[in-house]
Amino acid sequence: MSDISRSQSDFEQARKILPGGVNSPVRAFKSVGGTPRFFARASGSNVWDVDNNRYIDYVGSWGPMILGHAHPAVVKGVQETAELGMSFGAPCELEIELAQLVIDMVPSIEVVRFVNSGSEATMSALRLARGFTGRDKFIKFDGGYHGHADGFLVKAGSGAATFGEPDSAGVPADYAKLTLTAPFNDIDAVKSLFAQNSGEIACIIVEPVPGNTGVMLLHENGFLQQLRDLCDAEGALLIFDEVMCGFRVAAGGAQQRFGIMPDLTCLGKIIGGGLPVGAYGGREEIMRKISPDGPVYQAGTLSGNPLAMRAGLETLSRLRAPGFYEELERKTTRLVEGLLAGCKAAGVPAVANQVGAMFTIFFTDLDAVTSCSDVSEHCDLPFFGRYFNAMLDEGIYLAPSQYEAAFMSAAHSDADIDETIAAAGRALATLTA
Repeated sequence: MSDISRSQSDFEQARKILPGGVNSPVRAFKSVGGTPRFFARASGSNVWDVDNNRYIDYVGSWGPMILGHAHPAVVKGVQETAELGMSFGAPCELEIELAQLVIDMVPSIEVVRFVNSGSEATMSALRLARGFTGRDKFIKFDGGYHGHADGFLVKAGSGAATFGEPDSAGVPADYAKLTLTAPFNDIDAVKSLFAQNSGEIACIIVEPVPGNTGVMLLHENGFLQQLRDLCDAEGALLIFDEVMCGFRVAAGGAQQRFGIMPDLTCLGKIIGGGLPVGAYGGREEIMRKISPDGPVYQAGTLSGNPLAMRAGLETLSRLRAPGFYEELERKTTRLVEGLLAGCKAAGVPAVANQVGAMFTIFFTDLDAVTSCSDVSEHCDLPFFGRYFNAMLDEGIYLAPSQYEAAFMSAAHSDADIDETIAAAGRALATLTA
């Protein structure tokens, strides 16, 4: 094991002044054990901790670093923009440029509003859907994470569509009752919710490629198209939360990859090139309900700030290069196949879910993992924790939870992939000895 004494010291100090020692819960390593690494720098596919240990990184700041860390053009663009002023609290031309680029790339977006995070984007889109339809209730899916706004922090009942129960202290039970939940991939449960709440449901919000249960695959039953059809029939809006999969699984996101058009789309992560940015957009008639054009209020001091806009422009413009996504997916598939082969050779049951440059390896006897309950009930979570730490010791940084996606970047090389597969083989040999 490498020396991590400085990370250990930093974590001890951080725990005294930050809740859990972190500013976002999963970073605390509670589900996998061990000491969180405190990072000092990053470049390309690599990150270095404060003890100067190098890791090949498949977290990528939880998805935004599709070009790799500290891409020279993004860094230069931010530096040039910072010299002119970091925030104006007033319009700037970079907002127009990035908005036009987003509209050009994402098929369903006609008008877009920038915010500061994915959580802001989903919260605002839900308010807009309620304001547009005049209805209060909405449907989300078991395990679907749409940020930390009160209405989203609701879990489903055990396998059945149900009224929500708060999944966090501080969420009023009465407020949570406006959240209806159903298992992902279960269209009958969704139909039942519409039947039970006729004329009361404003929208369905769904990750078309769920990533916060680990990557989930769609059943071959046209699930997204059925959601689209149900919303049309019931006068509800369909919101795609593409904060994670937007610009990740295709240049136009999952809606382009699957050919399903939502009414509203939420974006984050990649859209900011590593700086805090979110956005929501959609049909013009809906978006014009937002203040100052309409009665749905939403504002933000740093929304559209020039640094974030420039980072987004430098990132998104490079994603349109010919063959970019084909090469990204080729590398991801090669890694996933290598990791699965290593598991098979070690006698460790595992399956993989991959969509584009997102993937998750699940340690399970199941033939397929298609729901949150599959993960919680049928995956070997303690083994994942041991595997995670063994890979960390080998210099491979994965998401510290079985419930998270991993990400490939354009900066990852075939040599990185070979090194990762070899490291996984050694880690599994140690764990199964």
